[in-house]
Amino acid sequence: MTDDTLHLAKELIRRPSVTPDDAGCQQLIHERLAGCGFAREVMDCGEVVNSWMRRGDAAPLLVFAGHTDVVPAGDGAAWKHPPFDAAEDGALLYGRGSADMKGGLAAMVCACRRFAEAHPRHRGSIALLLTSDEEGAGRDGTRHIMDTLLARGERIAWCVVGEPSSEEHLGDTIRHGRRGSLSASLTIRGKQGHVAYPHLARNPIHLAAPLLAKLCARQWDEGNDDFPPTTFQVSAVRAGAGADNVIPGDLRIDFNFRFSPETGEDELKRRVAAMLEAEGLNWRIEWRLSGVPFVTAHGELLAASREAVREVTGREPRLSTGGGTSDARFIAPHGIQTVELGPVNASIHQVDEHVIAADLARLSDIYLRVAEKLLLH
Repeated sequence: MTDDTLHLAKELIRRPSVTPDDAGCQQLIHERLAGCGFAREVMDCGEVVNSWMRRGDAAPLLVFAGHTDVVPAGDGAAWKHPPFDAAEDGALLYGRGSADMKGGLAAMVCACRRFAEAHPRHRGSIALLLTSDEEGAGRDGTRHIMDTLLARGERIAWCVVGEPSSEEHLGDTIRHGRRGSLSASLTIRGKQGHVAYPHLARNPIHLAAPLLAKLCARQWDEGNDDFPPTTFQVSAVRAGAGADNVIPGDLRIDFNFRFSPETGEDELKRRVAAMLEAEGLNWRIEWRLSGVPFVTAHGELLAASREAVREVTGREPRLSTGGGTSDARFIAPHGIQTVELGPVNASIHQVDEHVIAADLARLSDIYLRVAEKLLLH
């Protein structure tokens, strides 16, 4: 099975599916599964390609979820091997998407095929949820599929998202939740003027500096047993009129909260507004919520995933809610037991993205054992 999983991963990597392009990846996956009883339903939305591939119609339903789109490769000349060549070099498989997440996709597909062939009369159902909109806007992909499924009463019991969750070795980390993500664009209004006559102007950079220091220094909460404390990070600061002798009239600050359940979205907004008012600033703010915190603290899926990792790798996986957002944010809030379990994430979104080639077959074994533990008892 090593060759099958690695071969499929290479085929997927060689398709330059830069978000939101799927480049035929989902059709290729369908071809691998069609002979095993998986029916594909196309759920495209706008320019996004989505697929729902299900085997069986009974409950309980186990879903493997992933995305076929990748981030841009950047300067191909900076890569050790061309980013879409899927080159093996020693123990490593190089290529854009090798870790995030076409390696995981190949492992899922091969595990599903092996499971269906070995256990044609399994209980319940098994399915793959695929989108080409995870690395992009995230509006027309997994969220659209979930809305469609829920509207017609298809209920998912368990979902394994194949994001690269491992940190140093395959299976050393399972993400059983994620922090919420709340972004904002804050505009501070001042008064434009000449730098030689500051008394006739109001410099918004100077006005905002004390506030920015307080935002950076504030302890928002202490987190809890499952979540680290809420963090605040500035991602951009923009001001200036294009000349060094002009005091700008406006300052824009972009920032993000990665928040725990201890401090919700509304509370963060309230605290920021109170700090702005306390500084006496003329301000306007636009908020964008990308996802709310979720956690799968207990249940059959987490137990099955941990057991499968131990059996295949001999490791005891660490549970984590860290990292960025993923499409799990559109799945878990519906009461679905959800984990993220995939390859090592050290090189994702980087030049020379890679995965340990032998890990892909072992990851497929992990996925297979998860399915067997959940659907054969």
